[in-house]
Amino acid sequence: MAVEMTPEEFEHHVSEALDLVPEELLDLVENCVVLVEENPPDEMPGILGLYEGIPLTERNFGYSMALPDRIFIFRNPILRACRSRGQVVREIRVTVIHEIAHHFGISDARLHELGYG
Repeated sequence: MAVEMTPEEFEHHVSEALDLVPEELLDLVENCVVLVEENPPDEMPGILGLYEGIPLTERNFGYSMALPDRIFIFRNPILRACRSRGQVVREIRVTVIHEIAHHFGISDARLHELGYG
């Protein structure tokens, strides 16, 4: 059974997760926004988060005037995957870090090695 949490409370926990990212790393994030959505795209029903953009490691001199990269955190899949509010908060934190890592060019395989898979 899904954990119940208002959209506002969920967004608050996403903001708190961002506040836990070391400032030195957040200062390196460029042209990227974090958004909370209720559900992922239909073709990706089981994902908890998604990074869309050009990772910093792939940007070059031709990267300019680009729309911001986007990190999506999907509320309903996280709530369905968790059994307690504490677990929701932990999953939000892991998902936020996982997607920010993609912005830095870190692969899913490496994230799994680091325990963020």
